[in-house]
Amino acid sequence: MPQRAQNTPVCRDCDGFATAAITTGTRDRDGSRTTLRIACRACLGTGRAASVAVLARAGR
Repeated sequence: MPQRAQNTPVCRDCDGFATAAITTGTRDRDGSRTTLRIACRACLGTGRAASVAVLARAGR
């Protein structure tokens, strides 16, 4: 089945998967595992890359 082309640029560091849930190994009182949500530092959790114009403007 053909896939549609993606119009938004994807972050190079996280490939669009901007947040990850990591288990700490400990459990809460209800028995569920304690997790940490970690966001990508490059895109700040959006999953999208910043445009070149934004990068050039921020660098000056």
